Amino acid sequence: MEEIPNLLGCDMNYVTASVTMREYRSNEEAYTRITEGLRAEILEDGEMTDETILMLWLLRESSCLYDFFSKEELKRVAQRMTQLYQTNAMARAILAIDIHRAPEIAVKNFLRGKKEAFSTPIGTGVDFVFPFLERSQSIFIETEAWFENKEQRLQDVEARLAQYGHHYTVLRQGAVPLIRIDNVLYEAVPTAVQMKVPVQGMRLRKYPL
Repeated sequence: MEEIPNLLGCDMNYVTASVTMREYRSNEEAYTRITEGLRAEILEDGEMTDETILMLWLLRESSCLYDFFSKEELKRVAQRMTQLYQTNAMARAILAIDIHRAPEIAVKNFLRGKKEAFSTPIGTGVDFVFPFLERSQSIFIETEAWFENKEQRLQDVEARLAQYGHHYTVLRQGAVPLIRIDNVLYEAVPTAVQMKVPVQGMRLRKYPL
C-alpha cells in the first residue's frame, strides 16, 4: 500500500480551492491477482476458503460488492451465500453477523439503491446533473481551451492525472475514453459545467462492471 492524492483532488472545484485529500493505493499486480482469485472462488462451484468467506462478509458489510461484481454476477453471489449458510458452519456464524445499527443500515440501503439507480440511463443523467450525490464517481477535469478535439481533451485529462501522481492506462480512446485509474475503471465523458461562463471538460465516471 502507498499513500497518494485522492482522485477527487483532480476535480476542478478541489483544484481551484487548493483542497488536498489522501487515499491508499494497492500494488496493481497484487490487487489484480487477489481480486481475480476472489471473484473466481466466489463465482465458481467448489469449496470456498475461510479467508474468502470472511472477505465476502466484509464486502457485504461495507457495501462494496458492486465494485467487484456485475448485477448479473450478484445473483450468483447471493446463491453462493445461501449455499454457504446452509452447508458451512463458519459461514453460518459469520454471515449472520450484522455490524450496523438501524440508522447505518438505512444509510447503506439508501446508498445501495442510489448506486443501482445511477446504473440506469436516467440515473446516469441524474448523476451528471447532481454530481454531489455521488462525488466519488463524478470528477470534472476542465480542458485548457474551448472546442478541443477528443485527442486534446484526453491529453488534458492525462496531464492532470500525472500531475497528481495517479497510475493510469487508457484502455479505449475515442469520444468517450475508458481509463483504468489506480485499479478502478472510469469513462471520461465530454461535458460542460455552468459557472460564470460555461467551462468545458471531461467528467470521470466510474465504469460499471
